[in-house]
Amino acid sequence: MSAFGDREKAFEAKYHLDEELAFKVNVRRDKLLGLWVAERLGFSGTQAQAYARAVVETDFADPRHVHMLAKLNQDLAEARVAIAAERLQHEMERLLGVAKQEILAEVVAGKQSLSPE
Repeated sequence: MSAFGDREKAFEAKYHLDEELAFKVNVRRDKLLGLWVAERLGFSGTQAQAYARAVVETDFADPRHVHMLAKLNQDLAEARVAIAAERLQHEMERLLGVAKQEILAEVVAGKQSLSPE
């Protein structure tokens, strides 16, 4: 294989790894956000885990997170928990950093893997 072909293959592998990492980080962020909201709704244990799972599922097909944030805002409003949309957005952004650190730490520790293809 030529040097150009090797370079192209390496770029494709890096792109795939970056996309897989981004996906895992986003799923973890959604779960953490779901757990954060669940706590404010008074959920704990399996009920909180189920709520977080529902939040993750809501966000799968929406790269802009509109449906997930709408669900969270609606759930909070129905429970009469006063959290501004801006606060929810801020928490989502904060948890993105937490999720990335957690996933990277798990990859380094061998608890999580990324496949090059």
